[in-house]
Amino acid sequence: MEILKVVNLSREFGGLKAIDNISFSVKKGSIHGVIGPNGSGKTTLFNVVSGYYKPTKGEVWFQDEAIHPLSPYQVCRSGMARTFQNLRLFKKMTVLENVCAVLDRESGIRIVDYILFPKRVLRIEKETIAKAEALLDSFGLMEWRDIQADSLPYGVQKRLEIARSMATNPTLLLLDEPAAGLNHTETDELSRIIKYIRDEMGVTVILIEHDMKLVMSICQTITVLNEGHLLIEGTPEAVSKDKQVITAYLGGEW
Repeated sequence: MEILKVVNLSREFGGLKAIDNISFSVKKGSIHGVIGPNGSGKTTLFNVVSGYYKPTKGEVWFQDEAIHPLSPYQVCRSGMARTFQNLRLFKKMTVLENVCAVLDRESGIRIVDYILFPKRVLRIEKETIAKAEALLDSFGLMEWRDIQADSLPYGVQKRLEIARSMATNPTLLLLDEPAAGLNHTETDELSRIIKYIRDEMGVTVILIEHDMKLVMSICQTITVLNEGHLLIEGTPEAVSKDKQVITAYLGGEW
């Protein structure tokens, strides 16, 4: 079953086609990789799919609903979450507060409730903290619970951003270069987390990534872009042996 379908998608900037007539689909319950050289259109693709850019042409279907006309917050509420190449944490908040800030969006608490219904507000806040701590525990972040986000090691900040994205309760998670800047140990932990998100939390994952060992080890399907075009799509084995992909991106060692 397909959870995401991209149909003849194009996005132009002043006549320059960042992505041109791209079509592919993502199976529900899979880990799907998107790779390609710098400038091939990967992040632009994510920005269109998640509503940050409107397509010049084409459609995006998510869970059988057309989402390309929607704004980013509407796409998020439909069940899609994403991370960015540049971390977008609340840097002066603690790890716990970063996750609670996302969960608070669903609490329905109004300012007047603090005056009229203080017991109800207290109960909801306790429930929010419990949910946040459960997420932190799942992502190995409890030891950092009360640490300010900008004081965290870079790899921990990356984990926090993923945990915060998962606080929106998505069915599809888009990860934009999650392994960038990580060492081997942190990348191994990231691999475990991505598999955990798919296997234990039931969330489909699409990731843009340059770490080919990571991509080849966890993805079931890989979409390859080059100069804004779809070059090939297939299994890791098929992609790694394709001559076009080797020439355009992977290099001779593959």
